[in-house]
Amino acid sequence: MVFGKGTRLLAGAVTVACVVVLGPSAPDGLFARSQPVDAVKDVVPNRVMTWNMCNPCKESNVDRAAEIAAYAPQVIGLQEACARDVERIREYLESLHGLVYHVEYGTVLRNWNRCGGVPWSPGGYGQAILSAAPMTDRVNVEYPDGGSEDRGYLAVTTTVGGRSVRVVNTHLAQRQQGEVRAEQIGVLAPVVARYDRAIVVGDFNAVPDAPELAPMWKVATDTDPRCRPALAGDCEVTTDWQSKFDYVFLRGITALRHQVRPTETSDHHVLHTDLDIG
Repeated sequence: MVFGKGTRLLAGAVTVACVVVLGPSAPDGLFARSQPVDAVKDVVPNRVMTWNMCNPCKESNVDRAAEIAAYAPQVIGLQEACARDVERIREYLESLHGLVYHVEYGTVLRNWNRCGGVPWSPGGYGQAILSAAPMTDRVNVEYPDGGSEDRGYLAVTTTVGGRSVRVVNTHLAQRQQGEVRAEQIGVLAPVVARYDRAIVVGDFNAVPDAPELAPMWKVATDTDPRCRPALAGDCEVTTDWQSKFDYVFLRGITALRHQVRPTETSDHHVLHTDLDIG
């Protein structure tokens, strides 16, 4: 069948319109080259990972999925996550790497500039948790004061290292907003204290000896045994600006080993840890 010039122009206009409407979270499949499924081992059953993906950074979700697949954690907590991006990452983890994850979203706002979508229904933005095991008892909470942008925490119960554990993923107020973070920790720490075993991952936007983090240190410890408020200078940095902002806090759980790895796809490093759930 031969199409006329007018038909071809119309098709091109429709394609451009789709890109504009979808915005920065447009599916990578529109432009990304298809790749074969890599041979990937099963997920590491006692491994947990936290990662602020950076938004808006407009990185490829194919590359983001590859970062996660390189470590194949049982549970991943993502911050600055657009729901549409997370869904694409999840699809690529399965189709390109053979890794299958369940997902729960902790949307705290809907923002067209960050997450695309149509103007009357912008994409969801906030936290997300991916888990190789099913998740139950989902709770999504917005902090009473998010600071310059809405913030909150997402909590689920899932399986890590063969044991049921409460996993919490959070993103606290921006760097200059210590007083707001103190209020947010005042909400979060008592929630963590309710559980005998809990894992809290996230971007806390605060260095270990920041006074607002004191209530967290009372109920949990960081996965890095050398990283404590009194030893803040020994903590591995987790951001491109050489600060320790990202944590895996543990309650009733022992860390076996951890790694911090810079990534080209975000201004936050990947932090993952292997755990002895006990």
